[in-house]
This record gives sequence, C-alpha cells and structure tokens, in this order.
Amino acid sequence: MEVFVPHQPVPCGTWPSPVTASLTAGRTVTLSGVAVSDETVLWLERRPSEKGRTALVAWRQGTESCDVTPPGLDVATRVHEYGGGAFAVAGRVVVVSNRRDGGVYAFDLDDDTAEPRCLALSGGLRYASFAFAPDGQRVYAVREDHRGEGEPVNTLVAISLHGSLEGASEAIIAQGADFYSTPTPSPDGKQLAWIEWDHPAMPWTSSRLCVMRLDDPNSRTVLAGGNGSASGKPESLTEPQWADDHTLFAISDRGGWWTVWRFALSSGEAEPVCKVEAEIGQPHWVFGQRSYSLLADGRILALAVKAGQTQMLLLTPCAGAGYEVTPVSLGLPEQCPLAFGDQFAWLDGSPDRASAVVVGAPGQSPHVLRAATVLPFGQDDIAQPESVRFPLADGAEGQAFFYPPASAQCCVPEGELPPMIVTAHGGPTARASEGFSFKVQWWTSRGFAVLDVNYSGSTGFGRAYRERLDGQWGVRDVEDCIAAASHMAASGRVDPKRIVIRGSSAGGLTVLSALASSDIFAAGTSLYGVTDLRTLAEETHKFEARYLDSLVGPWPEAEAVYRARSPLFMADRIHVPVLFLQGLDDAVVPPEQARSMVAALKRNGVVCPLVEFEGEGHGFRGEETLQRAFQIELAFYGRVFGFVPADVQLSVEDEAALDGAFGPVA
Repeated sequence: MEVFVPHQPVPCGTWPSPVTASLTAGRTVTLSGVAVSDETVLWLERRPSEKGRTALVAWRQGTESCDVTPPGLDVATRVHEYGGGAFAVAGRVVVVSNRRDGGVYAFDLDDDTAEPRCLALSGGLRYASFAFAPDGQRVYAVREDHRGEGEPVNTLVAISLHGSLEGASEAIIAQGADFYSTPTPSPDGKQLAWIEWDHPAMPWTSSRLCVMRLDDPNSRTVLAGGNGSASGKPESLTEPQWADDHTLFAISDRGGWWTVWRFALSSGEAEPVCKVEAEIGQPHWVFGQRSYSLLADGRILALAVKAGQTQMLLLTPCAGAGYEVTPVSLGLPEQCPLAFGDQFAWLDGSPDRASAVVVGAPGQSPHVLRAATVLPFGQDDIAQPESVRFPLADGAEGQAFFYPPASAQCCVPEGELPPMIVTAHGGPTARASEGFSFKVQWWTSRGFAVLDVNYSGSTGFGRAYRERLDGQWGVRDVEDCIAAASHMAASGRVDPKRIVIRGSSAGGLTVLSALASSDIFAAGTSLYGVTDLRTLAEETHKFEARYLDSLVGPWPEAEAVYRARSPLFMADRIHVPVLFLQGLDDAVVPPEQARSMVAALKRNGVVCPLVEFEGEGHGFRGEETLQRAFQIELAFYGRVFGFVPADVQLSVEDEAALDGAFGPVA
C-alpha cells in the first residue's frame, strides 16, 4: 500500500494536480443571475457538458433545486454580444430570452407540464434586460434589431404577456439613443426609468439617467448625465431602482467614485447616499448587474470594492441626513445579495471554495443551494490571494493579486523558484478579483505562481484610475504588467527567468505588446486577443465600435496611432514563443486577427502555434474546448521550460500543432 507523504519536493510544473481538466470544464458550471421571488431562489447555470447551454434553476425551502426550463431553451442573449439580463421573474411568472432563436418566452413556475409561451420571435431581433410592469400585463426590455443594413438599432420595448399592445405583441417605448439598458418601471406603473448612451461613449465613460411618463412619450426627462450633468463633466450612471413613485436611486461616479445617489423627482435634487473611497458599481459590460439592494426597512446593502478588494456595506439612514456606513459579513458576493425573508440570497465567490448560490445571514455560515462543483481536495491544495502593491512608471501605485503555488502533496524543491504566470484581464475596463478561479488554481496546483494584475484602466479604484488608460491603451497597461512582473521577480519569490504572460480579448493585446516591449517574459499566450486595432475599429460589433476612440484616439483620424499600438506591427520585436487560442465564430475579435499575427511571427522565425475551435465565439463555452485549451496551454509551457506535465493528454491534432511549432518531443 502506497504511503502518502505530504509536501514532497517535486519540480515545478510537473506536480500531479487534483485540478483536472474534466473538473475545470465538464464538471464545473458557471453560476450567475441570482434572483428571488416569493419563497423561491432562482439562478442560471451555464453547463459545458451541454455545449455551453444555460439552464434556469429554482429552489424552494424544503425541496431540492431543479431546472425550470426545458432542454430546448438556452437562457442567454447576444444583445451587445456580451449578453446578461436574460430572464426576469415576478411572482410565479418567468420571462426568458432563448439564445438559440433569439425569442422571448414566458412560463409559470408552478406548472411544469406546460410548454413555454412564445411572446416575441423574429429573425434578427434580440432581447435583454427584462423588467415586469407592476400589473403583470407586460414586460419591458432592451431590443436589438439586426434586420436592416448597417449597425443594429437599439430600442426599449414593452412586450405583452396577455394579448396585444395596440394591435401588436410589442411596442417601442423609447428610441433614438444608440444604446439602452435597465428599463425600470415605478411602483405605480406610470413611469419608466432607464439608462441610455450614445457613440462614442461607453456606459462607464458617459451615460444618462432618464425618466418618462408612460402615458406621454414626450415627457422624457434626463435626470443626470449628458448635457444636464451637474458637474459639467462626463458622468457614468447605472442601475436605477425606485424607492417609491417619487424617489429614484441610481449609481453615479460624478464624485470620482461609483456610489449610490438619491434623486427626488419632484424637486430635481440629487445627493449621494454616502461618500466612501470605494467603488459601489461595475462597468456595464453585461446586463443584469447588481451593486446594491434596497431593503424594505429603508436600509441599503451595497457591494463595494476598495483598493481592489471586495467588501459588503450596510447603509443605514441617519435621523438628520445621509446614511451611516457599516461593514457587514456576507462572504464574498459576486453580485449584491438580495433579501430573502429574514435572510439573503447571493452568489458567493470566496477565495477558498468554488462559487456557490447560497442563502444566509450576516455572521453565519450560509446554506449552499448549488456549488459550481464539488472540490475533491482540501484547503492545502488551494492558493490564497495576497494583495500586492507595486510602483508604476509615473510614480503612481498599482495593485495585483499574487497566488503562490499550493499543494498538499508537493512543494518547491530547495534551490528552485517557481515559474510565474502574469495574467492581464480583458476589457480592458474589467478587474482582477480575489474570488476562487480555476484559471488560477489550475496553475498554482501544478507548481506555478500566478500574478493577476489590476493595471491602469481597471475598475475598483475610482474614475481617475480608469481614466489613466484614456488614449494610453497598449502603453500603460503594458508598462503596468511589466512593472508588476519586475516587482515580483525582485522579491525573490519567483524565478525571474521563468515568467510568462497570458490574457484574453483586450488582455491578449496587452500580452503581445508586453512581449514586444520587454525581455522579462519567456513566453506568452493570447486567447482570442486583439492584434490589429485598425481592423478592430472597422469590423467589431456595435457596442464596441467606438470604444477605441477613448482608449486610442478617434478613428480614422488617429490611424497612425492605431498602427503603432497594434501588435501586428510589432511582430519583429517579439522573439519568444507565443500560443494563440481562437474561436472561429468570434464576432468581437474575428479569427483573422490571430491568423495575421501568426503569419507575421512565423516570418520572423518565432514559435507560435495557433489552435482554432469550431463553434466557439468570444469566450469559450463548450466542455471539450475548455479541456483542450487548459491542456494545450500547460503543454505549451512544458515545451518552453523543458518539463513534462504530469497529466496532459492531447489529441493527435493538438499534439501536431505543438510539434509543428516546436518540433516533436524527444
């Protein structure tokens, strides 16, 4: 019988790991969209084992969770390409968007025998961001119309649940803006609030909070943002919620930080609920985000990010004015928890366990309704995040999360330092968070350290930090990742000669530019990354069509800058191996971006395997794809650093892709 001896010295990269490809892909679901209605908690599960289909799941006290959508429905949407906000619930009625046909369907939670009723279905139409009218007769939504030539047209619509609206199943409520989000009816059903914005703004740079009486389309009023901004400066607004028929809350960053503001419709007055140097708000990449919850007793529960780290705050009205701010212990929610009786329901993303839908109260261990997966290993196998501060090139300070290697079975041999993987998040207006991630644990459990960087432009640090990337994409993000890697190399905790960098989408551009700008990295991996900014500006989808105006410069006037910042034209400065992983159905960063870059690198003799995945778009969803991608990347680093991973099983085609770049393994 084999005796287990913990923490045996084993060369880094070759550690046997309990974080297997099947665990990270097929046996792990992606949880999102927690909602509550009556005594029911609902959430979405995206399942790689079902080719990335998303099911709506429900749980009631005393019962087991169960699917409430049939296998034919994929509860997701492609509005703005990134989706979100694909369902809404009111009482026992649910409305969903079906990704497979773009249609809108309704069904009753208490009737598991009836087929979902189709409310809207037309080729070329997409729907998202649903909200029920208080009377239950209609649902409001963002509609994206792809039926005409040119850019799709976005509007706000009302969709009938029972009959027709003036002879049709749906009616346009608001139009004319380039983008809409979060239609929110007042409690009496007579008014509608929403967020809108126009090119070239992105919702996190400049948007408008609007209100309209539903009986008068000409009554639209801009409460905040746009030319009516009180400060005269750009203002990002999001997440409107009604307190009553005369009071509206929303998130604004007019004070430099996203936080909750109170708007009195009768007087037009606006005031911040609290002033904290923390970010209560998120960049509007997807619909359905929730950063605060209005509680029945007048208090507000808020999800805040301070110095890159997540915390929950309870905002209690004071007798005079303003709100008292109190930290509250509710795990590490990925979205703000919702009141559920005398408890709360939320998606917990704590760093020491897989994400899970839970119900609980402050200071108590929550009841787990559904975990993304069951971890077949203990705490010794989980790398914990360490917040690291490091100096930037201009004297400012950057932040990253550092994860040392972790294993109950292995340890780093004496005289060896672990290799390190630097991660550049996408967006670039996104952020590295401290929640549990298989994209981190896959590496740390095999003897790698991971450094997840919040470079300039990341959210969670206030508007000024986001604006550090204005006109500087491909410059400051690159400098910051290099600075972070250099800081850790100098710390003596990682091997300075075995540092690689990886990133997806916008992070892919950062990866390639960093390889061209520094010799600190031994290799890089670009997952559906941007390589030619000119092509991206001309070919990408509507939501991001003018995004680069702020990050790079106006197109085409700044074409020279676009060319200078594009990795495609830096290929002669890259001399280390680069792996490219690309979906063939990617509408955000088309496959030709990766192909052109690979061709340019090959002309310079650079090792640059390219693996393409059929049926995958911008972000991989399928079980087979996810498993292959993890294993290909691990095998790639094995080739770079000269080790043989313990548990990689590549297909003949994937082995050939690496052999074609490196040559066969001896």
